[in-house]
Amino acid sequence: MSEHVLVEREQGLLTLRLNRLDKKNALTRAMYGRMAEVLQQAERDASVRAVLLTGGETCFTSGNDVADFIQAPPSGPDSEVFRFMRALFDFSKPVVAAVSGPAVGIGTTLLLHCDLVYVSRDALLKMPFVNLGLCPEFGSSLILPRLLGHARAAELLLLGESFGGEQALAWGIANQLLDDGAATLARAREMALGFQRLAPSAVLDSKRLMRAPGREELRRVIEEEGALFGQRLRSPEAMEALSAFMQRRPADFSQFV
Repeated sequence: MSEHVLVEREQGLLTLRLNRLDKKNALTRAMYGRMAEVLQQAERDASVRAVLLTGGETCFTSGNDVADFIQAPPSGPDSEVFRFMRALFDFSKPVVAAVSGPAVGIGTTLLLHCDLVYVSRDALLKMPFVNLGLCPEFGSSLILPRLLGHARAAELLLLGESFGGEQALAWGIANQLLDDGAATLARAREMALGFQRLAPSAVLDSKRLMRAPGREELRRVIEEEGALFGQRLRSPEAMEALSAFMQRRPADFSQFV
């Protein structure tokens, strides 16, 4: 729903603010669709010089809304989830993220496609895909092993281990660590507004050049992950894991071989 994604304009800065704090900003298909639509419009709007992504001062996002996904798993490249991924992946202008509190699943993987990321000390990042009977998404199976090495990436993607803002900074996922959510959002906003003082075409060309190496390989990996993710959402393993999550019980994978 549109009220769960607030769109704010300030000079040349467009802010996308997740606004579903009662559900820890869990993402529904409607929210994905709205974010994709706004990014596509911002791409065509010359007055937009940068985009800021935030969930506010206390929570980035707890990931996908499990009930919403069980009811209607995303299927095919035209689903709202994959439209958002493509819109962010192809976005030519700077994207800045302000991360406080939980950043789960896509709440972490989308940061790998942002240009500047600011995190608070209470940020908690996690990619529990395998824990939910799923697989990595949004290029994380390619980006993280190259960024961190296979062993460390395996801890995050196979075991679903969480890590904090300080570790995100040390690993090169974040640019700066701030004391709290308010300071994080203020710093991210300050840096995003700074793009107004820079030559716009030079910024676009520079981002394109920085992203060019391996870009088509990454696009193919995202597509392959997406197809497998969609299949796995309908798998018995995922149904057991997601049902267990909804019922607040441990998942039982002993029946699967």
